[in-house]
Amino acid sequence: MIIQLYNGCFHTIVPTQTMRPEAVLNNDINLETIRALIADDMAEVDQLIKQRLQSEVVLINQLGHYIISNGGKRLRPILVLLSAHACNYNGRQHIDLAGIIELIHTATLIHDDVVDASEMRRGKETANTIWGNEASVLVGDFLYSRAFEMMVDVGQMRIMEIMAHSTNVIAEGEVMQLLNCNDADTTVERYLHVIHCKTAKLFESAARLGAVLARRPQQDEQALADYGKHLGTAFQLIDDTLDYSASSAQQIGKNIGDDLAEGKPTMPLLYAMTQGNDKQRLILRQAIENGGLEHIDEVISAIESTDALTYTARAAQLEADKAATAIQTLPASPHKDAMIALTQFAVHRSY
Repeated sequence: MIIQLYNGCFHTIVPTQTMRPEAVLNNDINLETIRALIADDMAEVDQLIKQRLQSEVVLINQLGHYIISNGGKRLRPILVLLSAHACNYNGRQHIDLAGIIELIHTATLIHDDVVDASEMRRGKETANTIWGNEASVLVGDFLYSRAFEMMVDVGQMRIMEIMAHSTNVIAEGEVMQLLNCNDADTTVERYLHVIHCKTAKLFESAARLGAVLARRPQQDEQALADYGKHLGTAFQLIDDTLDYSASSAQQIGKNIGDDLAEGKPTMPLLYAMTQGNDKQRLILRQAIENGGLEHIDEVISAIESTDALTYTARAAQLEADKAATAIQTLPASPHKDAMIALTQFAVHRSY
């Protein structure tokens, strides 16, 4: 069972049964297995990104290629490719859209690191640490504008509409998160709204684009959008738990409590504040309001004693179940199975 917040109160509910392919039930499928299904497409996407990053400005080439080549799971372009194949799309524009999605995502990462004054991402120095905030912001802007140039080349107004709206919503989410920083009175509803805008929206758009390209009925487009929204929410909730795991911190190339250091009230903190004793609530409130890691051991103790990480992981699983259920009406295919498997990777990953 899981306690979930609705209308300001916590209620006990039973998670839905996850609809998973046999491979997932046997734990035989992972991200590399999914990548192998679309390996040729991903190779073309990587090549396209390298081509479209070219600029006569040397700094743009250096900084852009540094960020793009720094690894990452490439989940958002993977979603574009899988959804296109799951909808039986036979053209080539899914390659362009996957590249566009990755450029937009990369631009948001660059801007995030500047806003958060981050020094490490994926185990390497951030672009702003090497080249400074000014150059990083401007190159992030370049990636955004290059992505929209590529959208014009695709030549579909519906796609322009989806992506223009998505980037606007993402920007709103960034601002809302900034307003929530150091605010210990942030509600779960406000927090969830931020991650729906800041993280889940791009997942939603990536999954939706496959149906748009294949000219599938509105119900299929909405089903894929719902899948992406719930998958993105699950992904971010697990990210929140990984912020308090030493082994995970090493794998994802960041430090324990980075979110806490920035005064971000994430789900584990918010839940622990509702379930902890008076002393724990005071410590958590001060930690959020002041930022920093002065009381990190006490914060982690409060999180562990209230089972906040378990609660957050279960909330993520519930979102993953909703994502898997959303696309059950799509035709059977290996790509649909991979999308369902991806929901389980999102919640069982350690990086």
